[in-house]
Amino acid sequence: MIFSEGRRTDEKGTAMSIAADERRTRILEIVRKLGTVRVTDLAARLDLPAVTVRRDVAALADGGLLRRAHGSVSVPEERFGVPVDGRTLGLVVPAVSHTVSQYFDEVIAGARAAAADAGAHLVLGISSYDSYDPRADRAQAEQLLRSGAEGLMLTPNWTSTDNPQDWRWLHELPVPTVLVERRAAAGTPAAELDSVSSDHHHGVLLALRHLAALGHGTVVLAARRDTWTAMKVRSGYAEACESLELTPQPVIDIDDPATAPELVSRKLAEGAEKGVRAALVHNDQDAIQLPALLRARGLSVPEDLALISYDDVFAALGAPPLTAVAPPKRAVGAAAVDLLLRRLRHGASLPVHRVELLPELKVRASCGGD
Repeated sequence: MIFSEGRRTDEKGTAMSIAADERRTRILEIVRKLGTVRVTDLAARLDLPAVTVRRDVAALADGGLLRRAHGSVSVPEERFGVPVDGRTLGLVVPAVSHTVSQYFDEVIAGARAAAADAGAHLVLGISSYDSYDPRADRAQAEQLLRSGAEGLMLTPNWTSTDNPQDWRWLHELPVPTVLVERRAAAGTPAAELDSVSSDHHHGVLLALRHLAALGHGTVVLAARRDTWTAMKVRSGYAEACESLELTPQPVIDIDDPATAPELVSRKLAEGAEKGVRAALVHNDQDAIQLPALLRARGLSVPEDLALISYDDVFAALGAPPLTAVAPPKRAVGAAAVDLLLRRLRHGASLPVHRVELLPELKVRASCGGD
């Protein structure tokens, strides 16, 4: 079958009828997502006759699931005892590389689902594609405010070495703001903002603990250093080595993604000659290319080198499938929406929240002994 948002067709494109309960479920989904919509627009969106949609809307309104007013339909202020918020929320995320984009696609999906559940409207802004430019963050935030956003969720273009003075504008925003996958340094103005993030130090600890349990006393890290997550992974590596009493190694720096796989495979092969048989690689884009390159150097994954990647965007598609640290990306997006709505409802009476969600380790074939 081929499905559109409303009308269903068979393989030949012939229109088929849709059961009333299925039509009404789709009507509820659309109205919950959009907040308020004209009945005629709803019929057009569903590709259904207006008279059919009016009949379904009337039935839903009679059941208390929808509210009708002047040709429009909306979600009632209260549904099954749960308040419907109806606010417009803005979300700004970076789009620096394909992998970063895929990572934040999942954050966005979690935020979208949580906003829909609350009856809120989510508006998205994508920050600078070419580089981490703080000015692009501010421009996107201001655009969302002009679009009517009553609260903001922001993933600023930070690394751990950014100038804290660049963060002052965040504290001066005129609406409640939640940092997403970021946490401001203590003592900076932005530290007074709510935040929801993954605990990447814990994620690295999970990876190294797993490798240590497999008998590896030394684990090498290959990592980028151009994103917030990368810097957290690097600092988490030093912390985890000390905690687990592993022998730390110089980090293999990934500065140029185009040449990184060859560089990392060469460095790992050199390490293997010295007895290093385990590696953590940030991120999936670099790690997934390594098994084939290592085979060309006479090393097999996992027989000669246990490999874990960080991010779990497409690690499962590797050959072999890669064990990976999986930050709770969708849960971060959902938690950010929930926290922002609470802040909008309760204002300054709600204490500042710094929420950290723990990553998971997805164990697959690339470590051996699993």
